[in-house]
Amino acid sequence: MKKIIGIDPGLTKTGIGIISVHNNQINFISSSTIYSKSNWDLADRLSHFYQELTKILDQYNPDIAAIEETFINVNPTSSLKLGHVRGALMLTIGLKNIKIYEYSTTAIKKSIVGVGRADKGQMQMMVKVLLPKANFKTEDEADALATAICCNNYKFNF
Repeated sequence: MKKIIGIDPGLTKTGIGIISVHNNQINFISSSTIYSKSNWDLADRLSHFYQELTKILDQYNPDIAAIEETFINVNPTSSLKLGHVRGALMLTIGLKNIKIYEYSTTAIKKSIVGVGRADKGQMQMMVKVLLPKANFKTEDEADALATAICCNNYKFNF
């Protein structure tokens, strides 16, 4: 059995989704959201994401990680800050010697729904179909689970 952690990075909330794969069967393990406050300094936010993700990695010991790529926003400052968050998350994973794969939003949507321009509702519905026991509470958690499923679909045939 292999465990894949999917991550949907965000500056105020980062979605986490963990699945297991055994004999080509995917199963829901956990999902959560790491929150930060908009009034925190960027360094405090990055430190918080590092600490919280470290706890999750220690608890679930995933074999593989998948993270959504950053898209360039109309606001370059927001895009840059999101890049910092992704860097902190990827560093945290790298320090645990976990292989990480990156996927575009379009690739994730195409892998889950079959269409690269699927909307959030379609994505959440298909995540529920693929992982009936998933009890995600936010769209960020659903996106993180979709990222983990995408990684399995593109990279692995366990």
